[in-house]
Parts: sequence; structure tokens; C-alpha cells
Amino acid sequence: MKEKHIFWQSSSWVLSLLLVLPILAIFYTALGDSDEVFSHLMSTVMGTYTANTFWLVFGTSVLALLLGLPSAWIMAMCRIPGEKTLQWALVLPLAMPGYIVGYIYTNWFDYAGPVQIFLRDVFGWETIHDYWFPNIRSLGGACIVLALVLYPYIYLLARTAFMEQSVSLLQSARLLRCSPWQSFRRISLPLARPSIAVALSLVAMETLGDFGTVSYFAVNTLTTAVYDTWLGYSNLNAAAKISSLMLLVIFFLISTERFSRRKQKLFQQQFEHGDDVRYTLTGAKKWCAIIWCWGLVCMAFAFPLLQLCYYAWHYFAESWTSQFLQYSLNSLSVSIIAAVVAVILALIVNFYRRLDGSKYTAVPMRLASLGYAVPGTVLAIGVIIPLTSADHLLNDFTQAYELGRPGLIFSGTMFAIIFAFVVRFAAVAIGSIESSLAKISPSLDMASKTMGYASTAMLRRVHLPLIRRGCLIAGLLVFIESMKELNAALLLRPFNFETLATYVFNFASDEQLEQAALPAILLVIVGLIPLVMINRSLEQKH
Repeated sequence: MKEKHIFWQSSSWVLSLLLVLPILAIFYTALGDSDEVFSHLMSTVMGTYTANTFWLVFGTSVLALLLGLPSAWIMAMCRIPGEKTLQWALVLPLAMPGYIVGYIYTNWFDYAGPVQIFLRDVFGWETIHDYWFPNIRSLGGACIVLALVLYPYIYLLARTAFMEQSVSLLQSARLLRCSPWQSFRRISLPLARPSIAVALSLVAMETLGDFGTVSYFAVNTLTTAVYDTWLGYSNLNAAAKISSLMLLVIFFLISTERFSRRKQKLFQQQFEHGDDVRYTLTGAKKWCAIIWCWGLVCMAFAFPLLQLCYYAWHYFAESWTSQFLQYSLNSLSVSIIAAVVAVILALIVNFYRRLDGSKYTAVPMRLASLGYAVPGTVLAIGVIIPLTSADHLLNDFTQAYELGRPGLIFSGTMFAIIFAFVVRFAAVAIGSIESSLAKISPSLDMASKTMGYASTAMLRRVHLPLIRRGCLIAGLLVFIESMKELNAALLLRPFNFETLATYVFNFASDEQLEQAALPAILLVIVGLIPLVMINRSLEQKH
């Protein structure tokens, strides 16, 4: 048994260190001497990039809060017609890639779009100098688009916090003749602040790591600076320095999230769920709530999806090509491999944690989960550095023994994308399997040891049959996230290799989303699967 524990221990530590290697590589490369490119960027455009990033994150977070918080309050504390449908419909925008929504809104509200054409026809305006219309392709436009697709983070966590609050407090507020607004401002909102802080940190991290939307809107941020520095200047050192700055900001946001979650446990753990004390809205309030919630769903999901369906119907012949089928197969293959590898890794680190319950056994799990907080563009920098070094070492070794040069088998093949996907989404699989293993009684482990089962046999014959559903869900979630990942795939894809995400983004960048509407719809449908799972889990809980 001791030898088996050594096996699980060594495997867990080795795999977790491999997954944290890209992050370490970024900081190690960033500590190198400054070069002319980075010095030039710091003295010229880095201030603008940093300011744009700050205002993008701030603006998106504020708008997402303004959109998601009222919706969460209405769904948790009010009765309105169609509330059961709205509860899950308000989550759907998470399945819509931001750059697709950005392209569609640009197409609608640009000078040559139907909205401005309609205004010119109605008011008799002839040129752009005759009237003023806000520029959608700007920093403010990017904030609006990102807020539309990210507000469900605020909605989900805030709604859950509102629903878990003490009924006795709300009833006491009514006895004291507090209005719904006063009850919200004095009781519900202060108690939900930790959850809202967590949601805002998630929105901020997603905004900070976004590349597709800001690139299409021509907004220069730190993420685009990493991309341009690497591909434009061919300078990995400068890109690593910029990436390290972004990682420091992300670690600060993660620390804020952990602190908020700790406060949430402290102050809300004792609250019980009681009778239905929701407000029944009537008259103008009812219609305002309905229009607000359904308007969000339509603006962020329904209208863009209908536009994609229109494009797919009219450009089906141009979309259904051999390239579409090949790129779908590419996405399918790398996503399946990444999902299988992530599940195996998650099983190893979680089972080691279960075998040895000391506090140090949780370290490999936490290390392996760090990559989830790293934006795809930054992660690509961290992945390419060690993989390039590995390629050079392998080629030097084979050349020294006159075995020929195998080439870039790590950094120049699908291996780089798969490795990046595993690093990025291993945390999803680890969390899912961890929750499944936690439901298995420790007495089963004791009984297995009494019957003479070694650790490997115990995992195979006892635990795996019981956590089969958790493993399936973990693999499915990693598969879906890998299918949608754009940033890492853009930077790490081999020559003549495209995924569905990069395929759609390339057409959107060339103002030809009509021909990529079909694969875009496929990505949206794939993204709906985890949202359905989240909604079902919330319904079961409440």
C-alpha cells in the first residue's frame, strides 16, 4: 500500500507542476533584461493600453452590474408572468461569444447599417455631418457588448444569494413597513455583497482576458498588446513582461474573490430557506419588470441568434463547405483529447487527496487549477516558452546521436493546443470530480482496504462506478470549453489548422460573418449545454 501511495503522490505532484509550468515560465521570462521593444512600448503606447484596459474592465463591470442585479432581484423576490422561462432565459447570453454579438451590433448600428439608414430616411438626413450618432465601434461599444454577454455572472450569483437569505429578516422588514426598495437597499443588498463581489471579479477577469471583441472594435488593451508584441514584433520577452503584469492583476482579483467567499460563508451559512415571501407585481411595475427582463434576453441572445439563423439560411451553400467539416473535425478531435486528459488528471489529484487526507495533499489540486484564471492569450505565451525549449532540447539530442531533426513536434503541432486546453480547463474537471468523490462515504474505503484491495483496485472497482456521472460531466464541460476557446487557439494553432472558434473569428474580422453563421450557431448550441446543466442544478437546489 505504501508504494501505491508513493505512486499517487509522485504522479499528482508531477502533473500539477507541469500544469503550473506555463505560469512560472511567464514570470521567469519576464524577469529577463528589458529589450528595446518593451522599452519602446513602455515609453509610447503602454499607458494608453493600460488606461483602455482599466476603463474597459470598469465600464463592463458597472454595466453588467446594472443589467444583472435588477434581473436577479426580480427573479428571486417578485412574481411575474413567465418567470419560470425567464429564470433560465436570462442565463442564455453566456453561450453567445462576445465578438459575434459585437459584429452583429456593429452591422446594425454602423453608418451603413439598417438603424442609421432608417433614421436618414425618416428625417431626411443625407450625410453623417447632418446628425450625430454614437460610434458603436469604440471603447464604450465594447463595454456594452461585453456587459450584455457577461451580466449572467451577476444574475446567477446575486439571484442565488437573494434566494438563500433568511425569510425571517424579510418578514421583519415588512412588519416594520419597509417598502420593497427599502428592503432591497437595507437588507438584501448588504447580505448579497460577497456574492456580488465574486461575480464582479469573474466579469473583470473575463473582460481582461477578452481578445475577440476588443480586437474587432479596434480597442487596444493589454491583451491585444500581448498578441501584437508576439506576432507583430516577434518578441516573446516583451510579451511575457506584459503577460506578467496581467497575471498580477488577475491574482489580485482572485484574492478579492477568495476573501468575499470567506465572508459569505461566515455571514450566510446559518440562513434557512422558508416560505415564499415574494412580492406580487401588478400594473406598471409588472410590465416594467417583464419588459426589462425579456428586453435583456432579446438584446443579448434572441436577436443576435435570429440574425445568425438568417445568415445561415441565406448563405447555407457558402457555409456548408469541406472547410467547415474539416474545422469541425479539428475542434472535435482536440476537444475530446483535452477532455480525456483533463479527466484522468483530475482523477489522479483527487484520488491522492482522498488517500492521504493531510492538508498538503490539497496543494497539487490548487496548483493544477491555477490555469483557469489565466486568459487564453497570456496562457499561450506561457505554453509556447517551455514547449519551444523542449523542441530545441529534443532536436539537439537527436542531432547529437545523428538521428535527424524531428522538428517542432511540441510547439508546432496539435500538442500545443491540447496542452493549453488542459492547463486552462483542468480546474473544471477537478472541481466536478472533487464534488462527486465527496459524496462517497469513507466507510467504503475502509471496507475496500479490509478486503485487501490496493489503491488502484479500489479506484477501479469502487470509486469509478460511483463517480461515473461526475467524470462524464467533467469531461463534457472541458470539451465544451475547449470547443469555444479562441485566444489560445489563435496563437498556438499549427499552420493550415483551424478550429471552429478561429474559423468564425477570421470571417468576423474580415466582415464576412454571413459565411461563418453556421459554425457560429454550432458554437452557441454547444455553449448552451452547461447553461442547461446549471439551471437544472439551481432548480433542484431551490
